[in-house]
Amino acid sequence: MDQETLDRLRKLSQQYAFDSIQMHEAIGRQAGLSGTDHKYLGFIIQKGQMTAGELSALTGLTTGAVTGLIDRFEQKDFVKRRFGEGDRRKVIVEPNTEKVMAVFEPLYKEFRAQSEQVMASFSETELAVIESYFLKAIEVMNETTSKLNPKNS
Repeated sequence: MDQETLDRLRKLSQQYAFDSIQMHEAIGRQAGLSGTDHKYLGFIIQKGQMTAGELSALTGLTTGAVTGLIDRFEQKDFVKRRFGEGDRRKVIVEPNTEKVMAVFEPLYKEFRAQSEQVMASFSETELAVIESYFLKAIEVMNETTSKLNPKNS
């Protein structure tokens, strides 16, 4: 690949990342959260119930910051906090998926429809290339994150 193509694709990738941050910040604000909190809530929805410690390891946040995060989610009824059976020091965070979906689905509706139209404009061969790119790029990001956060490895 020539340098010009590499530079062009790198700039597009950066623009996609920046625009994604801005969109998620706007969606988060509409739901009464910061964009970062919105994405952390996505971790909980995706992974399901988890301990506060697991959320700390997943996000890289300190346990104190996770406590504040859980407090903010509880105030919005997005999660419930309960103590572990037999060990009250263990805090388990359970997503209120119905509430989260009721708040966020309307905010994503148009974006999802337009994204599906974009995807439908590609051939099966092109979609396979896009999927391959994302899978490989995710692997590189995860490796980079692991190297930068060795305590989470």
